Amino acid sequence: MTTTTKTKLQIKSWDEKPYQELPDGRKLSRASVLLAGQDDAARIDATWESVLYYAADGTSTFTGLMYATGRLGGREGSFVIEGRGTYDGTTARITGTIVPGSGTGELANLTGTVAHESTHADYPYWPMTLNYDVR
Repeated sequence: MTTTTKTKLQIKSWDEKPYQELPDGRKLSRASVLLAGQDDAARIDATWESVLYYAADGTSTFTGLMYATGRLGGREGSFVIEGRGTYDGTTARITGTIVPGSGTGELANLTGTVAHESTHADYPYWPMTLNYDVR
């Protein structure tokens, strides 16, 4: 049975550095983000590592991996999310999948998907919806 959990992770730090800047304003960048959150449905500490491409107009596309530890649906463990996203100048959107076989502890058989959508008004929070199964 699929469970849907909506939670907000607090952005504890965001360290982003360009590794290639092009003369026309485009750039490639790496970001390391520390996140943490707790509510009735989840307690998660996570790291999000991503690579980003910025167009000259500031929009971007990116991909990354999130390593999360904590409690989800009353079960303790860890898991990895693979995600891809875009930023249109106003809203960041990410869709992701829980990497099969990445779960540990009571989350060893975790499967599912993740969605994120936020604007600058959400900062310093990272809203996230998880649709998951634990077998």
